[in-house]
Amino acid sequence: MNVQNINTTHQPPAGTAPTVPPSLDTSDNSSTVDSNQLQEEIGISEDVINTLQERASQLTAERKRRGKTVPEGLARSRAISEYQQLANHTSPERIVTGGNDKTAVVFDLSTSQVISILKGHNKKVTQVVYHPSEELVFTGSPDTTLRVWGVEQGQCASIIRAHKGPVTGLTQTVNGHSVICDMDAFWLEFPPWISLAVSKHLLAPSFHPDGLILGTGTADGEVKIWDVKERRNVANFAHGSGTNQLVTAVAFSENGYYLATSGGDSQVKLWDLRKLKNFKTLIPGEDQPSYEICDVEFDQSGSYLAVAGTDVRVYLCKQWDQLVSFNAHTAPATGVRFGENATTVISASRDRSVKVFGT
Repeated sequence: MNVQNINTTHQPPAGTAPTVPPSLDTSDNSSTVDSNQLQEEIGISEDVINTLQERASQLTAERKRRGKTVPEGLARSRAISEYQQLANHTSPERIVTGGNDKTAVVFDLSTSQVISILKGHNKKVTQVVYHPSEELVFTGSPDTTLRVWGVEQGQCASIIRAHKGPVTGLTQTVNGHSVICDMDAFWLEFPPWISLAVSKHLLAPSFHPDGLILGTGTADGEVKIWDVKERRNVANFAHGSGTNQLVTAVAFSENGYYLATSGGDSQVKLWDLRKLKNFKTLIPGEDQPSYEICDVEFDQSGSYLAVAGTDVRVYLCKQWDQLVSFNAHTAPATGVRFGENATTVISASRDRSVKVFGT
């Protein structure tokens, strides 16, 4: 199973995982990076741009090769429709969750063991990501800090104090560059860390599969698309408008053509990025006025879309038919991820449990 992050936040969940920030030394006491060590409003170096472009070209080629055939072992839609709960981990393979108790917990699902309990934040942990190639976890909190943890040691290795307000988003590119959103700016780590002031509070950041485009949401229902190399906002569209219309999640499809967004309006909207048009709207809780959506996620093949909230649902892409709905949690599911080849669906919830569904 290759599931790196399940986010049990009580705020809009983050995306995937960042890389090691400046001054990280996991063998010593935690280091602190403050705003004086971060560079504001400067361009990205030519070397970094070249690296980004080379990696993007490689990722694009890999995606095109994958897109020519159905991945071997990919779960069939009929099999997904018959998934049942396989495991229930009420005490937190490796995933990380964050909670209201100010801690993050790293679990091994294969052994049902807690690997580390990460303590240090002064407020609840609302953003968590697991580094894709190193045993590092990143956490963000309304206490305005980002913390980097060594998983095996269970110790905080670095604290980034660059935020005037709560950390509202955390994600990373496939090649390990990071984005952190707070109430006033977003920060890019290439390295070094550089920031861009924004006029709206940004939420739910997510990278395009090629790593050159970033999607974010806002509290008033706007979805913003950014050119990472230029650090420039290149497109905007409205998920919703009015009160309680914040964007809770943003997810790009594997082919890079489509974007899924969810919001406080209890809807999931599908966007064609080539036309910047909403071509499909899903309303999972159409008959439930208080239905909540916290997270959306495509599987790696781009065949399925999972939606987490009041319950957990899986849709077949293109047809957008609902395949299955899980009601095992006793509180809203705040994060959802697919296992390898979509052979499992994993969700985390405010009921303090992680559940695994499959056959």
